[in-house]
Amino acid sequence: MKLTYSKELTTTSATSVENIFIYEYLPDATGDAVKVYLYGLFLCQTNNSDIDIEEFANNVKLDVNTVKDIFTYWEEFGLVSIDYTEPYTVIFYPVRNNANRIKRIKNEKYGQFTASLQAIITSRMISTTEYSEYFTVMEEYNIKPEAMIMIVKYCLDLKGDDINYRYISKVAKDFGIRGINTKDKVDNELHSYNTRSNEISAILLAMNSKRKPEMTDMNMLNKWTGELGFEYESILYAAQILKKSSMEKLDEFVMELYTAKCFDVSEIKAYSVNKKRVRDITVKINKALSYYCEVLDTEIDNYVSRWLSYGFEEGTLIYIANRCFRKGLNTLENMDNEVEKLYKNGTIDIESVTAFIVQENKQEDFIKELLSQAGLTRKPNNWDRQNLIQWKSWNFSDEMILEAAKLSGGKSNPIAYMNAILSGWKNNDIFTTNEISGNLKAVTINESIEKKISDILAQRREKAVHVAEKNLSTALKNQKFSDIYYRLNSMERDFAIAEMHNDNEQLEKLNKEQKQLISDKNIILSEMNLTVKDLSPKYHCPKCKDTGKNGKERCSCYYELLSELTD
Repeated sequence: MKLTYSKELTTTSATSVENIFIYEYLPDATGDAVKVYLYGLFLCQTNNSDIDIEEFANNVKLDVNTVKDIFTYWEEFGLVSIDYTEPYTVIFYPVRNNANRIKRIKNEKYGQFTASLQAIITSRMISTTEYSEYFTVMEEYNIKPEAMIMIVKYCLDLKGDDINYRYISKVAKDFGIRGINTKDKVDNELHSYNTRSNEISAILLAMNSKRKPEMTDMNMLNKWTGELGFEYESILYAAQILKKSSMEKLDEFVMELYTAKCFDVSEIKAYSVNKKRVRDITVKINKALSYYCEVLDTEIDNYVSRWLSYGFEEGTLIYIANRCFRKGLNTLENMDNEVEKLYKNGTIDIESVTAFIVQENKQEDFIKELLSQAGLTRKPNNWDRQNLIQWKSWNFSDEMILEAAKLSGGKSNPIAYMNAILSGWKNNDIFTTNEISGNLKAVTINESIEKKISDILAQRREKAVHVAEKNLSTALKNQKFSDIYYRLNSMERDFAIAEMHNDNEQLEKLNKEQKQLISDKNIILSEMNLTVKDLSPKYHCPKCKDTGKNGKERCSCYYELLSELTD
């Protein structure tokens, strides 16, 4: 059996509402909020609570979302609790039982404010959380209620009725931090904002931004034209340079200009043109090196700007980059070493650089002859070049060095033997061929500890070079790798032709091809259990590259060997 009230009895009976609700909650609630609460209370007290949310909303002439927002509003006061699982369920609690945990809005201080606020925000119920946020900001920054209302209206005009209250809070805090906390001060600030909004709109338009100006934009503009001393025309020009960007990026650029002391439009233009020029040079250097750099700014700051400050011109740097690529020194670190070497030698302009390189090529030919005289068929390497520099520093002529190479022919380690011969001659002041004795008695350290160390180091170097050359030889047996390797080496000429004809389309194609080839090369090497680093010598001692010397000083590996051989 099911018992229920008749409609006649229901309409003639009464719904009980606690007085504390009328005293504490009703004054600050909207009419819709009170209507929803009373109708829900009515359904509970008349045992008609088995009703879905759609029917409930229809009966109070409100939409479902509004009803749900209102129940959420009452839940924050502890008058109801909500179960959001289906079916949507609301449980009503006695008001007097929640008196200790009520989040009351202090009517005596903010009553008029809350009423005014809800009157201008008509699209939703204002929750206690939102009220609490506003009260906290107002208390912390001493913002007057009428000033806060003006701030809220400004935000609503800017963002629309669906604005998030956290945005309003953020704007209010910004006002408070700057001491704008009264109606007159807010009014003056908004008037200033309205006056400058057209300027801000022009700046945003220059950066292809279609959004409306905001108060934070005006703060930035005031900083640029006030604290930093820029004219508005300079800021607008800076925005036009950035094109598709944001106010935050523009702020970074303006600070960059401020650091560079570029304030006038002409100064900014010159700075921007030079910045673009340096960037273009950097891109060309990377192409010449067949090198990919993800962040150009880092490369510019660490290398290219310094090279240009030395006095090197674009053409000279591209020439050096091309030469580094041909020599297999296609990294920024290696190119930096080459540039520093030229700079320390006072070789900066293209004429002196090419003359220096011609001389270096002659040196390379001389080393090839030395190796041939010593019975070696391999290519010259850095160890050979370092040895030649060392021998010449001992004041030996090319003739004497060649003589030492001839005497070293047929030895198990000819270069180490040359070192021993020349060192012996130096110690015995023998610097001409006429002074060389037939039985080479001047070679006093042939069997010395130093020669043994030199032999060990030479063996290490040759082993490292041999392994690298063997790895490259192995990789080149793969036809696909071989094709890629030689294609990458030949692309320098294609890039040069495209650049000479300003063929940007061809340059773009070559750039894409180059990136793809490098990626394919790495994949093929990986399949052979190799890496790009495996194609270069891996020295036993990375510090001195198995030379025994770290700069002008003996390397630690030299003393380690000395200790081993003298124990």
